Amino acid sequence: MFFFQFLVQGGFFFVVPLFLSVCLGLTALETGVKLLPLSITLIAAAVGIPKLLPDISPRLVVRSGLLLLLLGTLVLLGGLDVDAGAEIVFVPMLLIGLGIGALASQLGSVTVSAVPDEESSEVGGVQNTMTNLGISLGTAIAGSILIATLTTAFLTNIEQSSAIPDRVKQQAQVELAGGVPFISDADLKEALDQAHLSSRATDDAIAAYQDARIEGLRSALAILALLATVALFLAQRIPTAQPGRAAHEGAVRGEPEGAT
Repeated sequence: MFFFQFLVQGGFFFVVPLFLSVCLGLTALETGVKLLPLSITLIAAAVGIPKLLPDISPRLVVRSGLLLLLLGTLVLLGGLDVDAGAEIVFVPMLLIGLGIGALASQLGSVTVSAVPDEESSEVGGVQNTMTNLGISLGTAIAGSILIATLTTAFLTNIEQSSAIPDRVKQQAQVELAGGVPFISDADLKEALDQAHLSSRATDDAIAAYQDARIEGLRSALAILALLATVALFLAQRIPTAQPGRAAHEGAVRGEPEGAT
């Protein structure tokens, strides 16, 4: 489950900053401010759930966390369009933060308690491995889907434009077939100016790229939503009782450890 958590989390942290910094042109500081609600709700959930609900079912919390991850991704997916501003990430950040915090409040203790104490160090190593692997693969999957969709959509859009010369279309098909870079409007306009296109062709090319860029982001978010859905089904294996709760209740009743 650590793997799926960081698989979705890694992809999400790849896609959202791209939208804010590249599509909207925000600075690094402004992008960080827009991501701040996630940190607030993450800490609140990670600290608050164990304190306020110490006996709650880990499976319920994990499923709720994954559902919040899915919901936040879908809310952002639904709000993305060419004219969208930075305000569309506020609610998704809150939901994603709550989801990550809920998962963080349970998965560590549940995983460690599943093995004998002498094997706890090995479990820690596996957790770290799954964390790093999930982040790496999540970023790679989201990035690959984004660039593939961006390339396909952009080439299709410019082919349908009557303002872009045929020579430019043919050149684009050859030079961009391997992948269209994810760049800002300013960088694209500079490249188009160097190609000596007319103002109408430049405007059409920028509009085509803006649409394709949003399509790429949507595709990446869609695959992350799918991964979160898969994780929801796999959460069935999470226990329903808090670690050590059964042993504690047995001790209170005077039963020897291991009694059933």
